[in-house]
Amino acid sequence: MSDEKNIGGEGGGNKFFAKPKFCAFCADKTLTIDYKNVDLLRKYITEEGSIRPRRQTGACAKHQRVVAAAIKQARHVALLPFTGAEVVR
Repeated sequence: MSDEKNIGGEGGGNKFFAKPKFCAFCADKTLTIDYKNVDLLRKYITEEGSIRPRRQTGACAKHQRVVAAAIKQARHVALLPFTGAEVVR
C-alpha cells in the first residue's frame, strides 16, 4: 500500500496556516485601551470569560499587559463578568 500523503515529497502536516498577526494598537495609534471601552475589551476575552493569550489576539507584549490590566479593572467595577456563566433568576 502506498501512502498518498508523501507523493510529491510534500511531507504531511499542518492543516492550518497561521496568518501573521499584528498588534492593532501599534498599527492604529488613535486606538486607546480603557477599562470603560467594553466593546473593545470583549474581543480580548473568551466565551468563558478568560483573557485570550497573545498568540490568539496578535497584540504585542506591551499592549497585551495593558489590555489584561484594563480587563481586570473592568471586571472589578462590574463592566465585564468574571466568568462566562449567565445569571439565571
